Amino acid sequence: MNRILLASAFLLVSISAAFANGIPSALPAPAVSLAPKAPAPKLVEPHLHIARSNVVGHARIALTFDACMGQADERILSTLVRERIPATIFVTARWLKRNPAAVAVFLQNPDLFELENHGQNHIPAVDTPTLIYGIASAGSPQAVRQEVEGGAAAMVAAGIAAPRWFRGSTAKYDLSAIGEIRAMGYRIAGYSVNGDGGSLLGAVITEKRIASAKDGDVVISHINQPTHAAGEGVAKALVDLKAKGTQFVRLQDVEDTGDDKTTE
Repeated sequence: MNRILLASAFLLVSISAAFANGIPSALPAPAVSLAPKAPAPKLVEPHLHIARSNVVGHARIALTFDACMGQADERILSTLVRERIPATIFVTARWLKRNPAAVAVFLQNPDLFELENHGQNHIPAVDTPTLIYGIASAGSPQAVRQEVEGGAAAMVAAGIAAPRWFRGSTAKYDLSAIGEIRAMGYRIAGYSVNGDGGSLLGAVITEKRIASAKDGDVVISHINQPTHAAGEGVAKALVDLKAKGTQFVRLQDVEDTGDDKTTE
């Protein structure tokens, strides 16, 4: 028994010494995959401008709001209605389902609101698999088409006119998806002023950003986060702009220019 114990101890000492001296182990090394990693798709975040008024003191601005998920922000909606400020609202199928009362307000004020397509499930319109702000992209041309067509179908089912504009989740695209969406007959809505930072900014900075919009700008903000401070800033900025003599227009009312072939 003592001989067995001594032999085992000697073997352990020998193995330890071999590792210390850099002698390779007899155990096989773990397999390493040599398959090349797929390159990340090149993404663009298109800009959009509208025709300027070129009238001093009466800048022309297009207000656009994304209604992604969640509830309607009554602070913004009530301000738009009370002040008679027109805007373009991009709605998802998911938001439409949860907010019938707000949809009714939109439909009751056709002179104010243009409703356009923000997709079926708020999935980025990128036809290659990737993550954007932690959100999985559509990942294929077929999935991009489903996101666009599903959003449009939900709008028509809710009694809304067939949309002519599309804005995808995150407002980022790859160039091939832009071509696919344009081939479906849609103009793609970029923007020139990010008003609320995805509704994550504070009220004061949101108000300053939107109120600084200039002649020909297209402002993007959100109308689906009633608990976020940004909504308060959006509502105040609308009043600020109106007091300055701003001319508010919807996208359907004016000529526009978008880069990355989004409106050509």
